[in-house]
Amino acid sequence: MKDSDFMRRAIALSAEMMRAGKGGPFGAVIVKGGTIIAEGHNMVTSANDPTAHAEVVAIRAACRSLKSFSLEGCRIYTSCEPCPMCLGAIYWARLDRVYFANTRADAAAIGFDDSHIYDEIPLPLERRSVPMRRLLKREALTVFREWDRMPGKVPY
Repeated sequence: MKDSDFMRRAIALSAEMMRAGKGGPFGAVIVKGGTIIAEGHNMVTSANDPTAHAEVVAIRAACRSLKSFSLEGCRIYTSCEPCPMCLGAIYWARLDRVYFANTRADAAAIGFDDSHIYDEIPLPLERRSVPMRRLLKREALTVFREWDRMPGKVPY
């Protein structure tokens, strides 16, 4: 299969699940070695889960399929440019490449505007629209130090 075939599947999945009332118009597939190993579609409203974006759903399915938290050697095809959350998940999953169809500007034009989140990320904590306050620094650092010294930990 070609890259365009994988993207057509992501787009078809977005349309199919949107029409079935399963969520917004977003679909994604993850490919390894020329084979689709996982698919995902937006399930935010059907699962009552704001993190159930197509890319995240596909990443979770691919990790289950491979029994690994790393998707090195895999590519993701998504019907829309990933939002900040999905982009973070893509980096954490170590996907090799991202292909997308619609842009974030296309998404914003139909009511899926992530610009506020993109604008918030570089702001100092005290300037963000969601108040953030640090608590119990010493207690939390104790656990981090324990992790740092732990033999046999699985780094990720």
